[in-house]
Amino acid sequence: MTNVRKKNDEAVSPVIGVMLMLVVTIIIAAVVSGFAGGLASTQEKAPAASFEARIANSGAWGTSTFDLLCVATDQPIPTKDLKLVTTWTRSNGTSLSTVVTGPSTVPNTAYSTYSYNSPLGFGPGVNQTAYSGNYHTDQHYGNYTLMAGTRLHNTAAGWGTSTGGYGVSPDTRYQYSTGSYGLGPGESGVDAMMAILGPDWYELRPGGVVNVKLIHVPSQKVIFDKDVVVEEG
Repeated sequence: MTNVRKKNDEAVSPVIGVMLMLVVTIIIAAVVSGFAGGLASTQEKAPAASFEARIANSGAWGTSTFDLLCVATDQPIPTKDLKLVTTWTRSNGTSLSTVVTGPSTVPNTAYSTYSYNSPLGFGPGVNQTAYSGNYHTDQHYGNYTLMAGTRLHNTAAGWGTSTGGYGVSPDTRYQYSTGSYGLGPGESGVDAMMAILGPDWYELRPGGVVNVKLIHVPSQKVIFDKDVVVEEG
């Protein structure tokens, strides 16, 4: 009698199945890795720039200022690609954060007959410049480009007791008074210092600290971040 031995193939299918699963897993991992690498390579690079910042509150309009100077940059930076963020702590311990973007169809600064998007631009990268009154649209934040020497600058608004504004008389220092500018208590006017630092910015005093950030929106990178000590003006 002849004994016929049958070959045992029962273990073949599980082995092949495991190998196929490994191959599929490796292929998927390679595809995902390539996709992620593609995203990383196409992400926009943030510009490199250096700035000098100054904030002053003298208690009066003419010498209470926000000033940010672009000292150097490796490429022109359109302000439409930048988000300006200021953060500071009120006397009651609460934090106030203000975000400025541009260009804006609704300017953040409006009082009397004036309307513009602060901070205004001066110097290189600004096509047309006026130094008082009705500023050129090219100076509005979001419409100009930062280059070495570009200055982002504004002061508090005021003139005299008839116009009202910030610290227009000795007895109204560190406060807004009513007048034709419409900046006093209960009025709807917003000057540049309010627009950049928040409506209660006048609570800041020399020695106070404001954190100033510039965020490059396309890359979501912070290109400037500094705690600025408020000066007296």
